[in-house]
Amino acid sequence: MMQHQLTIEARSRPELLERVLRVVRHRGFRVCALNMAPQTNPECINIQLTVASLRPVDLLSSQLSKLMDVACVEIQQLTSQQIRA
Repeated sequence: MMQHQLTIEARSRPELLERVLRVVRHRGFRVCALNMAPQTNPECINIQLTVASLRPVDLLSSQLSKLMDVACVEIQQLTSQQIRA
């Protein structure tokens, strides 16, 4: 199973995290790690998400970018030190 790290920039809304997690589950990915922090602009939030699946991460990235309030989704490259079985 491959791990992938995504960075999501979005507008801070109470329902945003629920929407993101629902898309992750519906696309067949498992959440391995999640970190959420406000940006300098209090209306924006930055989510770092590590997911695992045999499916291509592009499928998840494109679906997340379609969510309301999501401004940007970036796929980060994991180094071999970051990947642990």
